[in-house]
Amino acid sequence: MEETISLQELFATLKKRMGLIVILTLLAIIIAGVVSYKMLTPIYETSTQILVNQEKTDASQLLNQNIQTDLQLINTYSVIIKSPAILGPVSEQLDLGLTVEQLNSKITVTNAENSQVVNVSVQDPDPAIAVDIANTTASVFQEEIQQLMKVDNVSILSPAVLKENPAPVAPNPMMNMAIAAVIGLMLGVGIAFLLDYLDTTLKNDQDIEDVLDIPLLGVISPIKEETQKQVATSRRRAG
Repeated sequence: MEETISLQELFATLKKRMGLIVILTLLAIIIAGVVSYKMLTPIYETSTQILVNQEKTDASQLLNQNIQTDLQLINTYSVIIKSPAILGPVSEQLDLGLTVEQLNSKITVTNAENSQVVNVSVQDPDPAIAVDIANTTASVFQEEIQQLMKVDNVSILSPAVLKENPAPVAPNPMMNMAIAAVIGLMLGVGIAFLLDYLDTTLKNDQDIEDVLDIPLLGVISPIKEETQKQVATSRRRAG
């Protein structure tokens, strides 16, 4: 006989195991909060902006050509910034014991579409070190690009500044706790249905019919305690 589950049975299972679901959800939130606030190292981010621009000229046509050339070079510059040719001298100047690969993993280079501004972002557990890495990278790039590309079209537009009370960009405790709540809820619901599936006890007359595959002829109703007392009293009086 094919077994089917109605929505009513599903909601009944959830209601029956609601305590388990709530406990698992709260437990997941608490664990995520403790890990985010107490165990994960805060990461700070700072950035510096580099402007790619040719020298000014009176001829508008030449100016437009220079802008297009700068835009085409930006992708190349983005790769050069994270190359050993730049990060090697940065590592030597900072003397932080960081390799080129370690510096590379901390730096992100981006630029908006059709923009001559390159944004160099740096993430580090120490906000002061992040500022030093960003500014040193921009400075070294400005110097080295003249030798590498034989151009002088790079200037530092906005250096990185150490804020008085910097806020970490990671971890995000609220986001982690929200994700943990969803995972805990899903885990609780899954365990609730698993426990219900593994529970093979016969709970009602429908379960008996499903297991024996024969029609149920009758049901003996439970006798309430008050009814039993009344029957016993009546028997004593009759005796």
